[in-house]
Amino acid sequence: MGEIRLAGPVKLVVGILAKDREWLARARERLGSVFGRSDVESREAPFGSTDYYAREMGEGLIRQWVGFESLVMPEGLPGIKRRTNLLEEEMALAGRRRANLDPGYVNDARLILATTKDFAHRIYLGAGIYAETTMVYKEGAFRPLEWTYPDYRGQDALEFLDKARALYLAALAYTA
Repeated sequence: MGEIRLAGPVKLVVGILAKDREWLARARERLGSVFGRSDVESREAPFGSTDYYAREMGEGLIRQWVGFESLVMPEGLPGIKRRTNLLEEEMALAGRRRANLDPGYVNDARLILATTKDFAHRIYLGAGIYAETTMVYKEGAFRPLEWTYPDYRGQDALEFLDKARALYLAALAYTA
C-alpha cells in the first residue's frame, strides 16, 4: 500500500496578456493586491503567437509573466483561477477583456496551468476548473509538451520559469 503524503507549497505564477502597457500595469497592480508582492517578472514583450484574442482584446497585445513571493498550496488553484477570472471581469469594458490572466504554479518538477476549458490532457479539479501540466523540468531545463502553448515555448517564458523555479527552491530551503 502506498503511503499518503500531502503536497507541499508551490510558487504562484500568472501569465498576463494585456491590451497595452497601461492595462498590463493595472493587471500587475490588481494581482499584487490579491496575491501579494511579486518577486519575479519577465520582460514585457509583444504577443504574436496567435490571433485568438484579437477579436475581443484588439491587436498589438503585450505578454508578461509574474511570480509571487508567498508560496501557496496547490489545492488552492481552482480558487485562484476563479479569482483571476473575477479580476478580468472587473477590468473589462462592455464585456471585452483588457487583460487576460492565466494562473498556475511552478515547483521543482513542473509548470501547471489552470483553465476553464476541458480537453483530453486536462484534469478536472472542481469548481469548473481544470489543470494541465504545461511544462516539465527535466535534465536541467523546462521542457514543453505536445500541447504547450507556443508563447510558453519561447525564450522569455523559459527564462522566467527558470528564475521562478530558483526562487521557489530558495524559499523552500529558507523555510526548512
